[in-house]
Amino acid sequence: MAIKVGTENKRNVIIAGVLFCIVAYLAISQLMGGSSTPPSAPSRPATTAGQSAGQAATVQPPRPGVRTAVGSATGPAAKKVPNAGLDPALHLEKLALSESIEYAGDGRNIFSADSAPVRIEEPLKAARPNGPATQIATGPPPPPTPPAIDLHYFGYSANKDGKREAFLLHGDDIFEAAAGEIVNHRYKVVAVDVHSVQVTDLSYNNTQTLPISN
Repeated sequence: MAIKVGTENKRNVIIAGVLFCIVAYLAISQLMGGSSTPPSAPSRPATTAGQSAGQAATVQPPRPGVRTAVGSATGPAAKKVPNAGLDPALHLEKLALSESIEYAGDGRNIFSADSAPVRIEEPLKAARPNGPATQIATGPPPPPTPPAIDLHYFGYSANKDGKREAFLLHGDDIFEAAAGEIVNHRYKVVAVDVHSVQVTDLSYNNTQTLPISN
């Protein structure tokens, strides 16, 4: 038995079928990998012509010190110098002022090819002789000079045999000594003469002649 459907019921059935088809299409597209992303927000930059609507990428400035996808350098970002006080103009008057400065030195002009070199006077003689160096004879040092004998001959005496004995003064002490005798444990009388006496200093083995004192 056939069921009669009114005109308005047919219309509802058609709308329901269309909505079902739309929902089924969206579900199939989501499952098959289709993009169902809604349009981007107005705050994001617009995509380029070569990019598809589904693959649009936002461009953001790189952070300092982070490697970017375009370049391969890493490190802190360079400092930007302001061009507020720079003057690229060429000042001809300052250039002419610097060119007018002349070299006023007393010696050779190093900026002139015609300048004569400075004349250097030759030394009067060589600092060192050209011949062989004079060799100085070296040897043991000479013996020290013996001191003078500290005795004074002021007179003598003679006996019947002609033997003389000298009177010698050493400081405040007076000695009477003949030839061969020792005076003050140091001096030996060698010979006694009328005008002089020979005495040997035993400490230095040095013999000296002492004249008679007036």
